[in-house]
Amino acid sequence: MDHFDYVDGTMHVEQVPMAAIADAVGTPVYVYSTATLERHVDVFRAGLAALDNPLIAFAVKANPNAAVLATLAKLGLGADVVSGGELLRAVAAGIPADRIVFSGVGKTAEEMRLALEHGIFQFNLESEPEAEMLSEVALSMGKRAPVAYRINPDVDAGTHAKISTGKSENKFGIPYDRAIASYAAARDLPGLDVQGVAVHIGSQLTDLAPLEAAFTKVGALITALREAGHDIRTGDLGGGLGVPYDPSQPLPPSPADYGAMVCRVTQGWPVRLMFEPGRVIVGNAGALLSRVVRVKQGAKAPFVIVDAAMNDLLRPSLYDAWHDIRAVAPSGQLAAANVVGPVCETGDTFAMGRDMDVVEAGDLVAFMTAGAYGATMAGTYNSRPLTPEVLVSGDRWAVVRARPPIETLIEGDSIPDWLAD
Repeated sequence: MDHFDYVDGTMHVEQVPMAAIADAVGTPVYVYSTATLERHVDVFRAGLAALDNPLIAFAVKANPNAAVLATLAKLGLGADVVSGGELLRAVAAGIPADRIVFSGVGKTAEEMRLALEHGIFQFNLESEPEAEMLSEVALSMGKRAPVAYRINPDVDAGTHAKISTGKSENKFGIPYDRAIASYAAARDLPGLDVQGVAVHIGSQLTDLAPLEAAFTKVGALITALREAGHDIRTGDLGGGLGVPYDPSQPLPPSPADYGAMVCRVTQGWPVRLMFEPGRVIVGNAGALLSRVVRVKQGAKAPFVIVDAAMNDLLRPSLYDAWHDIRAVAPSGQLAAANVVGPVCETGDTFAMGRDMDVVEAGDLVAFMTAGAYGATMAGTYNSRPLTPEVLVSGDRWAVVRARPPIETLIEGDSIPDWLAD
């Protein structure tokens, strides 16, 4: 559910007309709904209500905007970060360090030092060399780092290959059959406090069976590790729960369904459970608002050329991802169209042969379910400034990231002395 609804024939976000935002800020622009963020947190938390004090750590990579993070911080969420920059963003937005988990395969010594200085809750280690480096960094600071190993359970998540992370050929985690030996070695590293086990098999999962298979393996591993004398106190079950992008497809499992499965599989585990939801919290809370530049006739269907492009919303180009495309003020007429952006790449295509609202030059369209992996993946290809972002709360709204002027891109470059003349 989201809070993007039609009122008197035009799309509103909560109580604010989308057209008013477009007129004031320009397009393209990302628009986020506070009410939707709040509702999704409530629903996810309700699904886990039977658990004892779970840590819900929002996956910052899904949407690192400071206003979004501050909203989630006020709702009591922690943060799952994968870089020093994300760590600093989370802290700046008010997320306490003792609710922050640091994941990722390529943590540097500098990032480890930064996280130790802030006193984060847990590092999710992804290799034995990483464990050795972290131990050295912690010892140099007179600290012990709280850690878990991320286990690769060799479970196919059944999602897009580029967002599948739990198969043996993926780069993430240590192989399940090497876990006992890896934990034994980690216990001998003096700078580490080995406290947990972590798993994350992919993103945009629409079936609970792969998650249950992975969690069952984690439970068996926790038992084996505790029998081997390890004081395992945390179990990080990752994120990955899917959201509905295409309204013609079956709905993915709800947080209530997910929570019921988790409670059943983890019953009796002597650990504090942790979760890293991202897309399921912010996906439906955002839309990318764009204006039609022109419509030109194609060989089979018209090309609707909009002012948003692949540099603003990369998912369709990168993952062949679907986003529902809606007219902000629909006429009631439908027809097949190809929706493309202005970037000089054939890959700058949002939809081909899509049955959608008939639109004309100057009309506004909204790319729905764009709150996750939208603005955070944006770039400046074709010297296009980064997309601004707006947060709405009831009848109030604010620009929470401004569109930078093109001069900032130009001034970011420097011309060497021998070309100055």
